[in-house]
Amino acid sequence: MALVPCQVLRAAILLSYCSILCNYKAIEMPSHQTYGGSWKFLTFIDLFVVAVFWIIYAYDREMIYPKLLDNFIPGWLNHGMHTTVLPFILIEMRTSHHAYPSRSSGLAAICTFSVGYILWVCWVHHVTGMWVYPFLEHIGPGARIVFFGSTTVLMNFLYLLGEVLNNYIWDTQRSMEEEKEKPKLE
Repeated sequence: MALVPCQVLRAAILLSYCSILCNYKAIEMPSHQTYGGSWKFLTFIDLFVVAVFWIIYAYDREMIYPKLLDNFIPGWLNHGMHTTVLPFILIEMRTSHHAYPSRSSGLAAICTFSVGYILWVCWVHHVTGMWVYPFLEHIGPGARIVFFGSTTVLMNFLYLLGEVLNNYIWDTQRSMEEEKEKPKLE
């Protein structure tokens, strides 16, 4: 059974509703447990969504976001999902310190998430005969493997970049605060 646009829209609304509930619960958490709970270290990975979506969109819109979707998803909502994420990533990076797990645990989580998502995309294709992302239909099996592998590597790189930037921003701020607290010796 192929997914019809109405079902896709219902799923998107359900996921949005669940996301709002999760955000609402996260607001009530103590300040040291910032947005995202135990998954907060994945936040910078959202940059992956922004970059890959717009790169493929610029190359060939029909491969990632067919014009047919304009009938169901207005342009402002598309930008809400794929553009406005970027400023919020940067704002959160600057305003919320993230306590990252050990590097090996973080990279293992990223790889597990990536492989799980890839398997889900392949499962949807197996069941429906349609690729979730239309550009996957235009490339061969070998190119798909290379694409999935390179996206996993890119996600790991972005995770490490987020960790480095987080440590740089917050260690710099912490050292500035410590210098203000030091009594001046004259």
